[in-house]
Amino acid sequence: MMSIPKILLKHVEKTYYQDQAVLKVLEDVSLEVGESEFVSVIGPSGCGKSTLFKVIAGLDKIDSGEIQIDGRTVKDQIRRMGYMPQKDQLMPWKTLMENALLPLEIQGVSKAEGKKQVEELIPVFGLEGFAKAYPYELSGGMRQRAALLRTVLIDSDILLLDEPFGSLDAINREKMQRWLLKVWENVSRTVLFITHSVDEAVLLSDRVYVLSDRPARVIGEEKIELSRSRDWNMVTGAKFAEHKESLLKQLL
Repeated sequence: MMSIPKILLKHVEKTYYQDQAVLKVLEDVSLEVGESEFVSVIGPSGCGKSTLFKVIAGLDKIDSGEIQIDGRTVKDQIRRMGYMPQKDQLMPWKTLMENALLPLEIQGVSKAEGKKQVEELIPVFGLEGFAKAYPYELSGGMRQRAALLRTVLIDSDILLLDEPFGSLDAINREKMQRWLLKVWENVSRTVLFITHSVDEAVLLSDRVYVLSDRPARVIGEEKIELSRSRDWNMVTGAKFAEHKESLLKQLL
């Protein structure tokens, strides 16, 4: 018996209308993500990747097609999603601890229990000693880790990560990639990840979907045949280069 996909999109379409303008963003998009799978989505800038996440998260409605979570259509259920947009969106007037507590407070967790949960995860996210720090006191990488900590604390086994490392310099981006791999292995969540970096997609993912220019269509799918756990030494290997070349050909 085949397992039910964690996330399933079937022939999804989305068009925006504003005044006289018509902007078709998603066209016949079908994809799936399995339980505890790490799947990346790559495509040209502005093609509709962020819109794809918004409709999966239920922040925007589709025009046609179907979105299923655990075999049930999204419209038939109310479900929290661990959705992290491109910017960290930490509240500047709140400390790291207070920012991290927000989803737990919304979920009705007591302050004492919430603080205990956050304190247990702070070392996992490499933020020891910064619980009382405000966002302006954190580096870019630390802000991203804090935002991901808050996202993980949302009561959902699905993480939608919209280019979380796009604003970081190359060195910090590499550090965050290494760190995310370790965290993902510990939290056992299903991850759908947007990136503009082919190298990042190959390094992190089990599979990669390639989208076309807007309106976004799925024009390719690549199964990444690299062993887990991933290591940065793999980026110089023949198999890594093979996957990278294949994805670049589909993009270009």
